[in-house]
Amino acid sequence: MAFEDKVALVTGGSSGIGLAIARELAAGGARVIITGRGQARLDAALETIGNGASAIRGDVSQLSDHAALFAQVARDHGRIDVLVANVGVGEIAPLGAITEAAYDRMFNTNVKGVLFTIQHSLPLMREGSAVVIVGSTASMDPGPGLSVYGATKAALRNMVRSWILDLKGRGIRINVLSPGPVNTQSLRGIFPSPEEAEAALSYLNERSTIGRIGEPEEIARAVAFLASDAASYINGVELFADGGASQV
Repeated sequence: MAFEDKVALVTGGSSGIGLAIARELAAGGARVIITGRGQARLDAALETIGNGASAIRGDVSQLSDHAALFAQVARDHGRIDVLVANVGVGEIAPLGAITEAAYDRMFNTNVKGVLFTIQHSLPLMREGSAVVIVGSTASMDPGPGLSVYGATKAALRNMVRSWILDLKGRGIRINVLSPGPVNTQSLRGIFPSPEEAEAALSYLNERSTIGRIGEPEEIARAVAFLASDAASYINGVELFADGGASQV
């Protein structure tokens, strides 16, 4: 996809799917800005992204970090052409074991953080800009222990259906790209032990109609499509990239 002369902001771009998205956009010519909470990981990510990418440390769940983030983007770039709201956290907690702290972590990051990231980006976006939210197939099929996580992703899908009406006439598109399970450290990290993680991944591989879970680069290419001019007439959709698992 071609992103020459475009400015792209990718939240949570220091690892996993976010890093793959940042690399894909930079390879297409975009000037990429990534965010994340750890400076060391941001620095390491920049070495692999290239094309003059930059990083801003911050936590999207903390609105106090937003002012500095968007002030720096405005000062350094003056606009945002592509926003990828990628940051998300997930925890496994079955009903009866859900804590207030876990609930707050997931909703503050996955819903509040995304909402205000987009809202604070709008003054820097012009006609032809695109927003892609990284959702999850858990929005429609959360599975055991993922009720809260799935609820956060379903909330985003419904918000987008309203936001495209709020932005009618501005020429700014918003879409959701919802991956199925993806081979990242964060996926493995939600399981209590390496053995349980391997058992779960084996089950997820078998469930996919193509026989495996996804790779971050595959999700990145789908995000790049929705963010590109090739998708200029696509608005308000939730596109699933899950190897067909949500269809069976």
